[in-house]
Amino acid sequence: MMNAILLVGHGSRDPEGNRELMEFARAVAEKAPENTVVETCFLELTRPSIAEGVTACVDKGATRVVLVPIILFAAGHAKIDIPNAIDRAKIRYPQVEFVYGRPIGVHEKVVQIMQTRLLEAQPVLVTAGQGGAAVAAPPAPVTDEETAVLVLGRGSSDPDANSDFFKMTRMLWEKLPYKWAESSFIGVTQPSFPDGLQRCLLLGAKKIVIMPYFLFTGVLIKRIDEMTAEFAAAHPDVQVEIGGYFGFHPKLVELVLERANEGLNGRVAANCDNCQFRLEAAKHHHHHHDHDHGHDHHHDHDHDHHHDHAHDHSHDHHHHDHDHGHSHDHHAHDHHHDEEHYAHDHAMNSREASLDFHHDHDGELHHSHHEQEGALNSQDEEGHEGKDISPEDAGHAEIAAASERVNRP
Repeated sequence: MMNAILLVGHGSRDPEGNRELMEFARAVAEKAPENTVVETCFLELTRPSIAEGVTACVDKGATRVVLVPIILFAAGHAKIDIPNAIDRAKIRYPQVEFVYGRPIGVHEKVVQIMQTRLLEAQPVLVTAGQGGAAVAAPPAPVTDEETAVLVLGRGSSDPDANSDFFKMTRMLWEKLPYKWAESSFIGVTQPSFPDGLQRCLLLGAKKIVIMPYFLFTGVLIKRIDEMTAEFAAAHPDVQVEIGGYFGFHPKLVELVLERANEGLNGRVAANCDNCQFRLEAAKHHHHHHDHDHGHDHHHDHDHDHHHDHAHDHSHDHHHHDHDHGHSHDHHAHDHHHDEEHYAHDHAMNSREASLDFHHDHDGELHHSHHEQEGALNSQDEEGHEGKDISPEDAGHAEIAAASERVNRP
């Protein structure tokens, strides 16, 4: 058997961000098991696509392909888009085993990465061109009791991903000497970055250290730098520092390899290809794909079905019970998912509606990453004709229809 690891990045409109991911992938490949093919692909905004990445693995003789999302949390991409791509790959290459690995998720190594980046944080110097005087003298010392860390994420329309982000902020704070650690988002959801900064001020922080929760550079990182400089200029009495994004931290390489090895060794704990909307869509259209992605769903409930969570799935704001009706081992319980709070990027609640339900992909807001991916699949930004792309509109329509059926009173 020839194994392949297919690293799936998000993709950026900033070529520098895409180059960084490719360089990171080379670092992973250098430490991968011997005689293992390692390829890289992207979800959207650039190429190669997932379909092209799979083909590259198969062309090199792979008989088992482990897809590892280089994505921070499991949201719409990890729960819907990548599993759909795997389903299509299974049809095209029935002789190949496909295993779906976990995204980076909640992990102690990520806390260690953030600790390193905070130690490396640099002061934001306000220049005259930014509305203030240049900082020449070192700032007065500020105690840990007067310091706040503001962790800044991308933001998602999936409450699970957002709650995981808050959990990581809490895990970081447990390791820090500082009085406060707060969470905020650059887009899509609340609290916003400006709201997070204002909260730190209201708490009494005299020093704010901003920790971007991003893998690589991109349009959003550059926007964050600009917004941070503007805030520092408007608040000269507050010391402002900013840490670097995760980048090429060795712990990140270790973590991605850990996720890959889980798949290679048959130890993938769980993924959300058995979420209620995928199951409902499959049932409604009588699709007989097994959606197992190479693992057997013996969840054992050391994580209660959702990447390292210890909760029991009792999101009971509306007390609607959804018995999945499937027979995975050890699933003798109902999953109580609140429909409004399990949106998977397909069901809008009032807050999402007020935010216009846009995804902020590297600074360009658009209604649907599915539409964006479909457009890219047919023609990329340079006008090259796409290759070997299956239309996704039908699959996403099924998911949307399924969400309506599940949410129907």
